[in-house]
Amino acid sequence: MRAIRVHEHGGVEQLKIDDLPVPKAASDEVLVKIRAVAMNHMDLWVRQGIPGWRIPLPIIPGCEASGVVEGTGEEVVVIPNRSCGSCAACREGNDHHCPSFGLYGETEDGLDCEFKAIPERNLLPKPKSLSFEEAAAIPVTFLTAWHMLVDKCGVKPGQTVLVLGAASGVGSAGIQIAKLRGARVLTTVGSEDKVAHARELGADEVINYRTAEIAKEVKRLTDGRGADIVFEHIGKATWEQSLRSLAFGGKIVLCGATTGAKVEIYLNHLFAKQQQIIGSTMGPSRTLKRIYELAAERKLRPVIDKVYKFSEVQAAHRRLEGRERFGKIILSGC
Repeated sequence: MRAIRVHEHGGVEQLKIDDLPVPKAASDEVLVKIRAVAMNHMDLWVRQGIPGWRIPLPIIPGCEASGVVEGTGEEVVVIPNRSCGSCAACREGNDHHCPSFGLYGETEDGLDCEFKAIPERNLLPKPKSLSFEEAAAIPVTFLTAWHMLVDKCGVKPGQTVLVLGAASGVGSAGIQIAKLRGARVLTTVGSEDKVAHARELGADEVINYRTAEIAKEVKRLTDGRGADIVFEHIGKATWEQSLRSLAFGGKIVLCGATTGAKVEIYLNHLFAKQQQIIGSTMGPSRTLKRIYELAAERKLRPVIDKVYKFSEVQAAHRRLEGRERFGKIILSGC
């Protein structure tokens, strides 16, 4: 079978298409023919390498996928969470708290391949109303955004939510989830051509951060109050603006730091305004069932920027690195 592998960290030239044996499924696994894989910023980190982050090389990237079970023809989606399945956290349904928690394509070989042997507990039926590409674009981004907004922050009607980065996969999911829960949604984009896309997802107000200061606009749009929840995943480039945008008693919830992890926090503002900073990583696998139900009903919609062929993975990585995209990038026809 063909598989995309990273043998050494570096540029897109490190993405090699290797010929590997088709894996054999163990007693608790089934063999899945991968039909579509969605890309994430994590794929860039796995390829480039990050100091202090040990990635087993060579590795097959890819943590979100859909496909067909060999022998039965069942259409499935892959749950990206990898855990032991037996510890207290796993037994309680909180597999994302497992001490051995990881993701396909991060701590073990991922899904950028033609076939993958996958434990049955890591599969869900694919809704018939979703294409393979749409189904693959859901697990990481929507589970992450749901856990941040619903589980961690308890977003509710009447609240104002600022979602940073509408064009990103997790940002486009965050807008929809916040709106579904009855919140007023403010979001940010880096160009005027993305404003309409953000409004189509449900954003009430869209701020172009290249032409306006985010915090000032948030205060203006909320009569000086600020946002109850700031949905943060960008890090250093937006951190100060995120803090300044936060209302009294508000919460910043963050799942990443794509522009840098070292930031400053003004503690006097934090405690005087009784604000909270909440870290969040992925979410429990059990939540994906509800997310796919909502997606099947078209109450949540995966946003796809562009679909590439398996052989075009280098171009797909370049697109992911750029700022032109809006939504998820997909590798199809693996």
